[in-house]
Amino acid sequence: MIGSWPLAGLAGVLLAAGIVELAAAGRAARARRRRSPRVAAALQALGRGLGGRAPAALAARIEAAGVGLGVGEVMALKAAAVPAAALAALAVEPLAPGRLGTALVVLAPAAGFVVPDVWLRARAGTRARAMEAEQADVLDLLRVAVGAGLSPWRALGEVGRRHPGVLARELGAAARRVSLGVPADEALTILERRAPAAGMPALVATLRRADRFGASPGRALGALAAEARSREAARLAERAARAAPKIQLVVALLLVPSVLLLVAAALVPALGSAGG
Repeated sequence: MIGSWPLAGLAGVLLAAGIVELAAAGRAARARRRRSPRVAAALQALGRGLGGRAPAALAARIEAAGVGLGVGEVMALKAAAVPAAALAALAVEPLAPGRLGTALVVLAPAAGFVVPDVWLRARAGTRARAMEAEQADVLDLLRVAVGAGLSPWRALGEVGRRHPGVLARELGAAARRVSLGVPADEALTILERRAPAAGMPALVATLRRADRFGASPGRALGALAAEARSREAARLAERAARAAPKIQLVVALLLVPSVLLLVAAALVPALGSAGG
């Protein structure tokens, strides 16, 4: 007779597949809206119901992560992850030693609920590091474009179109929002939320002053580019300093014993012949 934990594991796998389908449904909601208005209306109602109970900071985390999901969709993923994690824990519980299985069953629902938050924070951190790495080059391109006579918003659009980086795409998206009629101040606020990198508040403030007073931001962009290079150099130096002890540990644990083994292998025949 089949035990209960394989069935629970199968149910967990099926529910996890349903979560993936729900995430994909958020991106394809517009395409489905024309073909199945009832399903779209049900998804919208579910999103509104869960979004009303979402934490205030969730929307900011979603924008910083740069994902194409709404607050309601992320809350639906969090809610669906609770039973999925519980079923997965039930599947593993008979295999866990001692009381570890019981602890897994108790803690798994809470862990499933926070997994989307952890993923959003990790994605936001990855985006921030990528933006900081390319920030100096993007700012230099902006400075050159503004110095060539382009308006700041036109320069943002050109940099976003020509540079392949994450920050450049966000700058280009801000320029497109303004071209579609979004107020410049609102577009800059969205840009700052979607670009969680060091130096972005100063860049947004520079662009806001240039838009408000009509002054050329070329000199300020040059100073911001120099600051970005200084931050990147300090970050690389810090990474190199953290890598030095790891290299020493590898040398002490691997290379030194290897050399000693080679020396021992060379001395063993000589010692054997001397003893004979």
